[in-house]
Amino acid sequence: MKFKDKIEDGIGILTLKGKLMGYPETDELHDEMKSFMGQKVNKIIIDLNGVSWMNSMGIGALMRCLTTIRNAEGDLRLARMSEKARSVFVISQLISIYKIYETVEEAIESFKNE
Repeated sequence: MKFKDKIEDGIGILTLKGKLMGYPETDELHDEMKSFMGQKVNKIIIDLNGVSWMNSMGIGALMRCLTTIRNAEGDLRLARMSEKARSVFVISQLISIYKIYETVEEAIESFKNE
């Protein structure tokens, strides 16, 4: 798993590439998200376009990120999710918990419109 992060208009954008399937990448994802929080960024978008596969540990890592950021009075958006990943979110009914956007730009706009 590779991570690329940036801050745009006070919003942290974390782009993932590879498989999100277990350790150490699930812990690394959480650490990357917490590094945004350490910079006082509590609005975060995770760009999943480069994620080729995600299992239950990957979903658990995303849940952990969501819980952590919401406990810090922030929020998390998911963007550019593959159809495979989206189907897992639909089946597990997680689709109703996350705000999911087709593009990173749409996710950024959703934060700006709050």
